[in-house]
Amino acid sequence: MAKLKYKRVLLKLSGESLMGQKGFGIDPDKLDFFASEVKQIHDAGVEVGIVIGGGNIFRGLSASAQGIDRVTGDQMGMLATMINSLALQNAIEQKGVFSRLMSSIHMQEIAEPYIRRRAIRHLEKGRIVIFGAGTGHPYFSTDTAASLRAVEIQADAIMKGTRVDGVFDSDPEKNPDALKFENITYIDILKKNLRVMDLTAISLCQENNLPIIVFNMDQPGNLLSLVTGENIGTLVTH
Repeated sequence: MAKLKYKRVLLKLSGESLMGQKGFGIDPDKLDFFASEVKQIHDAGVEVGIVIGGGNIFRGLSASAQGIDRVTGDQMGMLATMINSLALQNAIEQKGVFSRLMSSIHMQEIAEPYIRRRAIRHLEKGRIVIFGAGTGHPYFSTDTAASLRAVEIQADAIMKGTRVDGVFDSDPEKNPDALKFENITYIDILKKNLRVMDLTAISLCQENNLPIIVFNMDQPGNLLSLVTGENIGTLVTH
């Protein structure tokens, strides 16, 4: 077994990352790839929690611009995260790894209710825990849900998987000269208005001294390299 720098992590994935090359929905190949990457760190001995967004299916904030009430739109977005969570759970269990899906909204037929102590116990028993339905409240993003759950389960770090290699001073997909930060503070993230996570999520991590590592999830092996201490992506700390 590899020597681990991070023994309990919260992996945050966007719903859009599941689309792969599609314009909507879930790409089965991308889903299988993510499950394989998660299995690698699980097999290395890492306790893994996951929060995944729902933007590939429905985004509440966009819906409000189309005339849908913001609260209703956010609730629809929470249900979208459950669809993605169920898909990811299925893909992970097809790899032979036990998992639990916990929901912030009561839906006992498909998921356990989120109970902090039970979630920690699942992690201690080697089960991957997927946290669905955000925080269960409107006006809070899945970034905030990821920060909240990470703090609650006492994770060593949040691993935020993206399509780029870390945090840049501008969008590297649009600007080839964008400068990458190897390390950056929470305060500088906020001052520079860098879209790493939203204000509430960053503030929660700052208050609880929870590191955030932003990395390219599409690069095979990156997740395993991170938990074993390799310098990949961008580290956000005090």
